[in-house]
Amino acid sequence: MEYVDLTLFSDTIMAKRYWSRLATWPRYWFLIGVAAVGLLMLYGVHLATGFVPNRVAFDLFGLPVYWYGVVIAASIGLGCYVVATLAAARARQVFTETVPRAVAKRPLSSFPLPDDLQTHLQRRGLTTMGKLLWAWGSNPAEISLPTADRERLAAALKADPALAVDWLDDPAWRQWNAEHVWSGLLVCLILGVIGARLYHVLTPSPSMTAFSSFQDYLDNPGEIFNLRRGGLGIYGGIIGGALGVWWYTRRARLPFWGWLDLAVIGLALGQAFGRWANFFNQELYGRPTDLPWAVQIDPAFRLPAFADFSTFHPAFLYESLWSLGTFLLLLWLYQNRRHLLQTGELAALYFVAYGIGRSLVELVRLDSRTTVLATIELPVATVVSLTIILLMMILVGGRRWLKRQV
Repeated sequence: MEYVDLTLFSDTIMAKRYWSRLATWPRYWFLIGVAAVGLLMLYGVHLATGFVPNRVAFDLFGLPVYWYGVVIAASIGLGCYVVATLAAARARQVFTETVPRAVAKRPLSSFPLPDDLQTHLQRRGLTTMGKLLWAWGSNPAEISLPTADRERLAAALKADPALAVDWLDDPAWRQWNAEHVWSGLLVCLILGVIGARLYHVLTPSPSMTAFSSFQDYLDNPGEIFNLRRGGLGIYGGIIGGALGVWWYTRRARLPFWGWLDLAVIGLALGQAFGRWANFFNQELYGRPTDLPWAVQIDPAFRLPAFADFSTFHPAFLYESLWSLGTFLLLLWLYQNRRHLLQTGELAALYFVAYGIGRSLVELVRLDSRTTVLATIELPVATVVSLTIILLMMILVGGRRWLKRQV
């Protein structure tokens, strides 16, 4: 009697299940994986050979385009893509929870709509009430109707008792339209750059010998706007970006704290990869060290006091890995424990996590602006971090206390 070896069949079935499960993962995981592997391989080459790419990536119309800008722009784009993907999933979830399945599946032809509107919607591919309501709230341009015809359509739909008026006047899923990410990006970037520059002007790095104090900028106010000399503070950028989220959400009638919870997930990821721009610029390194993973800095980019050293703590790498861990934690909480958190607590957790990570990095970082706090000399960034952590703890604790009282 011959026996059939089922091992091959079971392995095939398991492989199919694995790949089918992998196919359901959001596309941003592929982008994150490729970027992470590529950067780690580059750093491995650097550790083995000391190689650092040229600061200039390419020339565009005779002007140099720096790797610093390319990495920052790509990181911002990746972070926004993740936020847009999460927002789109949130919108679909809200739509599913709001509109009953029976209503969503109902053919549009069963509604007593004027013939011209019925024909127009059919041509646009809006064949069911679900497709129409989804487009109505998430992408009105897909309906492509003049204002008068849109009002006629709204009146006809409101006459049906199976449809709630709110689904047409202010659809709940409109609040999580992924297009808001890209529409609000510009104002967040502008306010972020302004905030980052102001933070630097108020607390410039001591190594910038020409402008090493706020008074230097007051004496030369034109230099405040000279970004070519460098000088952007991350905390100022975060605060400016948060103000941008506030301005846009208020203007578009969106929940500020809900969108800030989403934004910090993309922000943490953007910081994780954006910090690698410092590697290309050979900056943001720590004290000298001979650890196996130490970054090698060319003589031209070493601080004068450390000109005789060649390898340093890769402070940029430490902050990058911390930010990546923060991103993974925030994403997991958002997808699995959001129901246990109040709106805005995810954003508060980001500020606490970043504050802790930044304070740890400051322990090895060189060239930080310092101040005296209770007779103790501390980096300004550490003082700001501790202040923000305290404020976030008070905010979260106060809100939860008030909720219990109510």
